Amino acid sequence: MSALLWALLAVPLGGGAALAVGGRPADRYAPASALAVSACALGLAVACALTGPEVRAPLLGGVPAAFAVDGLSGLTAITVTAVTLVVLVFGTVDIGPGEARSRFFGLMLLFSGAMLATVTATTLPALLMAWEVMGATSWALIGYWWRDTERVRAATTAFLTTRAADLGLYLAAGAALAGGHHGAGSLRLDALPQATQPWLTLVTAGVITAALGKSAQLPFGFWLSGAMRGPSPVSALLHSATMVVAGAYLLLRLEPLLRASGWGGPVVAWTGALSAVAFGAVALAQRDVKQLLAGSSCAQIGFMVLAAGVGARTGGTLQLVAHAAAKSLAFLVAGFWLTTLGTRSLPALRGRTRRHPTTVVAFAAAALTLAGVPPLALWATKDVLLSAALADSAALYAVGLVGAVLSAAYSAKALWYVLGPANEPSRPLPPAVRLPLGLLSLSCLALTALAFPPAIDSFARVVDGSASEPRTWEFVLSGALAAAVVAAFLDRGPRSAAISPAWARRWLGLEAAANRLLVRPTTRLADLLGAFDGRVLARAARAVASGALVLARWVDRSWERRLDRAVARVAGTAGLLGGWARLPQTGLLHQYLAQAVSALLVAAVVLVLVR
Repeated sequence: MSALLWALLAVPLGGGAALAVGGRPADRYAPASALAVSACALGLAVACALTGPEVRAPLLGGVPAAFAVDGLSGLTAITVTAVTLVVLVFGTVDIGPGEARSRFFGLMLLFSGAMLATVTATTLPALLMAWEVMGATSWALIGYWWRDTERVRAATTAFLTTRAADLGLYLAAGAALAGGHHGAGSLRLDALPQATQPWLTLVTAGVITAALGKSAQLPFGFWLSGAMRGPSPVSALLHSATMVVAGAYLLLRLEPLLRASGWGGPVVAWTGALSAVAFGAVALAQRDVKQLLAGSSCAQIGFMVLAAGVGARTGGTLQLVAHAAAKSLAFLVAGFWLTTLGTRSLPALRGRTRRHPTTVVAFAAAALTLAGVPPLALWATKDVLLSAALADSAALYAVGLVGAVLSAAYSAKALWYVLGPANEPSRPLPPAVRLPLGLLSLSCLALTALAFPPAIDSFARVVDGSASEPRTWEFVLSGALAAAVVAAFLDRGPRSAAISPAWARRWLGLEAAANRLLVRPTTRLADLLGAFDGRVLARAARAVASGALVLARWVDRSWERRLDRAVARVAGTAGLLGGWARLPQTGLLHQYLAQAVSALLVAAVVLVLVR
């Protein structure tokens, strides 16, 4: 069975890498190849979810790269591969033959493969590798049209913001290694709650920071606004089943760690609830359909984060699956309008969307699902997690309910523009667009059954969570509120659509605050250090070099030449003495005899004189 899991990881990653480096010659075959690879990955995900394989491979000393499929990761893997396949079908139309299709489809498969590795990783090193690949591919996909400097800038902002938060995972890995009872074994995700204090606090803080950054929650959410400059299929995949939900998934997976820390659960729950409200207001203020959907992603994922904080793994996973269907559907429709109508401005779309009635129906299904209108999926799934929040804190439930009302408001605002009177004749849709829109629309309705008995009990057993079943009044209250808000917005029309406060339209000023509090001080500090390097350290180095040169010349003039002359004189004297010493050495015996007689004579004279 382990071969199935290796194949689940290798097929999208290997196929994506091959297409990404294939270049222009592979463009012609890229769409069909990507669809085949994606369909194969979906089949493998289903097979893995049914069999639950585990694999591991040596990585570092005593720390393997381990992966496993359990109920939670199996359901998420199926969601990831299914949404990827549907989005790629749409991508065959949206990314035309003139584009670099091989690079696009290759990066999309790599992106999806990294998410599969993320959801199945059971050790921190494996999770970190998948986390990094996902961040890198998201940067490449958001900046897919790399000649556009604004798109590249948006991709860089998204990359740097999430990377800054990702440092939390490295902090968590280091703290887990330092505070674990089992050495390298403490890097297993299921062993993290066993870390000792104060390492447990550091592990929890690191994981929460990384997860909130990846899922664009407070205070990191602004990066998702710029990410909307990427191609529409990228937005659909990024928001529904991959990077933006990866943080929420990690918190759901590590819910025991949050509980063990004592403070992690409440912090995460309130961050998610406040994100649902704050970014709900952001979405309501937007007049750009993609920006509205981006704000709604932050808000809807806030409910998943809230679920992780209160230990509602079942409700959070239900929200993840249902949101993936609704959000990918909404982004695909918005992308189709952008491609065919050339605008994503909501006022400019009014009336023109009726050119393609199927897209209007599909968008209405997605918007009403996001609004939480019965009997669509997010109505029931949201109540499952809000019911768990109510058991934890009435205040938390009230804030979550405010977030739900805002989700109905921004969805109704988008719907009012889309349902405007037709001013152009209708046109048929290509089959490659109708098929994904139809499947996702049906999913928005069909997934509702998962939130009611007996399906929810089975679902809870699969994800190893508790089945918190809302009471009837909770379903009625949330459904009535959503329906009333949608009806009021559609009735008030222009007055409701005009709600657009500047502070919310600018994403709460989070990017400006980050620039003012972090980017500018960091840049200024870098400038000061650069100036110190250039004006002080470099000048000092040049001065030392110049001084050394002057000293060398002085030594050369004052001492070296005298020393040379002294050495030359010594050498000349030695040579002269040597010459003198060679004079007696003639090789003639009679001269040697005369020299010996003379020496003896001198010695005798000296002896006589001394005595």
